[in-house]
Amino acid sequence: MIHYLIGPAVGAVIGYITNDIAIRMLFRPHQAKYFMGVHIPFTPGIIPKEKSRIATSIGKAVSENLMNREVLESSLLSDDMLDKIGHAIDEFVATQSQNDETIEEFASHYLTTQDITAMRTDVSNGIVKMITGKLQDSSLGESIAHMATEHALEKTRNSVAGLFGADKLVAGLAQPIEKIMAKHINEILQNNSQQMIEHLVTEESEHLMSMTMKELTTGHQEQLAQIKGGILNAYRVIITEHLPRILQDIDISAIIEHRINEMDMNEAEAIILDVMKKELRAIVWLGALLGCIMGTITSLF
Repeated sequence: MIHYLIGPAVGAVIGYITNDIAIRMLFRPHQAKYFMGVHIPFTPGIIPKEKSRIATSIGKAVSENLMNREVLESSLLSDDMLDKIGHAIDEFVATQSQNDETIEEFASHYLTTQDITAMRTDVSNGIVKMITGKLQDSSLGESIAHMATEHALEKTRNSVAGLFGADKLVAGLAQPIEKIMAKHINEILQNNSQQMIEHLVTEESEHLMSMTMKELTTGHQEQLAQIKGGILNAYRVIITEHLPRILQDIDISAIIEHRINEMDMNEAEAIILDVMKKELRAIVWLGALLGCIMGTITSLF
């Protein structure tokens, strides 16, 4: 009986130890070892020795198969992802519909006071410049003067003076008066439009920033729905049209390769063992099982 038990037991121990040593030799030693100037075989371990090649292979595999354009587009533009974004927008709006903070107070959570001031100034200046340029470069003076003279003629025709032909007198004077009015209106716009627009824009800016988030989001369901649709459409355009250029600029393969190469072997070993600890332990016990089977067969013959 002892004869039949010793063989399987020894085989199991040998199988267990050899597999355990083989797995440890995947990682250790981390550096090449020498004895009296002669390089000891199998040092460093397989993974430290082939670290650079493994890093290149993993980077290439991930970029070409796991994080390529098709895979990312499929994931980022899936119905589930779009539903999550839409749900997040709805939750944000629902939260803000109960928020009594002003827009300026809300923005202060994400921007400094200086940034908010600079942003308001830049936006206001841009709007003022745009509107002022349109007013000064347009034929607004002629349009206003023409509408004013037409209005005066209509009033004269419908008045008592019109019964005595006063409208004909006014009609004769309308053209030169219209030219004079247009000239003066254009001069007023040239000299004062920027100041008037700045005043109006500043007032509206102050009013907008003093509105609460609750006021901004309540009672504007149609506009909010349009904004939500615009955000989702912009998201689709960014993913569809700009994702290839983003991936090209990022170079995922190079990032992964660089990260693995700069990783300390102790850190890399800990990560791999943490992920595959159960599987590697199963291999060790499989070695013990195979050793036991081989020992049993040897004992029988």
